[in-house]
Amino acid sequence: MRRSSTDESTYHRSPSLDSKDYSFPNGTFRRYSSMYGGQFGAASNSFFGFHTNPGPKATKAKYTTPKGNKYVVFYLDLSFIFLLELKRCSMAHNCLQCIKYLMFVFNLLFWLGGCGILGVGIWLAVTQGNFATLSSSFPSLSAANLLIVTGAFVMIIGFVGCIGAIKENKCLLLSFFIMLLIIFLLELTVVILFFVYTDKIDKYAQRDLKKGLHLYGTDGNIGLTNAWSIIQTDFRCCGVSNYTDWFEVYNTTRVPDSCCLEFSENCGLHSPGTWWKAPCYETVKIWLQENLLAVGIFGLCTAMVQILGLTFAMTMYCQVVKADTYCA
Repeated sequence: MRRSSTDESTYHRSPSLDSKDYSFPNGTFRRYSSMYGGQFGAASNSFFGFHTNPGPKATKAKYTTPKGNKYVVFYLDLSFIFLLELKRCSMAHNCLQCIKYLMFVFNLLFWLGGCGILGVGIWLAVTQGNFATLSSSFPSLSAANLLIVTGAFVMIIGFVGCIGAIKENKCLLLSFFIMLLIIFLLELTVVILFFVYTDKIDKYAQRDLKKGLHLYGTDGNIGLTNAWSIIQTDFRCCGVSNYTDWFEVYNTTRVPDSCCLEFSENCGLHSPGTWWKAPCYETVKIWLQENLLAVGIFGLCTAMVQILGLTFAMTMYCQVVKADTYCA
């Protein structure tokens, strides 16, 4: 028997809203090879090589998508980028504050050290006159003058560093870096020249010190007189290279009383058996060699302090430049 045309199948497809027939004709599904599937898949909505035409719901949804969504996404992207930049600027600001206070404390200690050196130099200049002026060619090269000049420079550099750090001033930070770098390079140059020309320096120093012996005990040279008296007494030595160096000064067989084994007035007129025989130049040189480790540690600490100052100054300068450029 034939089924009546009026019978409805339970599997009959319900009509669409626009009463159009959307049944798929033969050949709607076509399978392509892998080569053609990759070529036409994007244009024909392919799914693992099967290409289909979009249904009415998909076609309708395509045209009902709000056009403002792309602007919302754009604004969200901008907000996310802004938050990332804000976080980066906040981290840079915190790093800058840390370096700022570290450099301030460092330069404050630097400035206090300069005050101490300057104070010792002034005390020596007031109480001891031109103490330790041993050279006749450089009469101003005394311990007091050296300490005063060194302390003044350290105080100025420390002050510039403190103000530059606390104010975050690029000009002061760069000035501090340049001044400290110049001093460091000068010290390094002096050390290198000293080790390269050690023999020449020894000969020149001994010749200059022997010339300075002729100023011993004369008017206006109390600093040189005090320096030689202290050195010969403390190091138990006499003369530059020998006690006979004093014979040319006095034009007789005589030495200062500070050369005597037992100090007494006019003891330098006695026989050479009562005098120190060791040369002062070699004695002081041996003492420096025995304490070379302490001298080296002092020099290394000084260099490390200066390198730390240079590092802090340049790091903070770069951070300030970055903050002004990106986080203004």
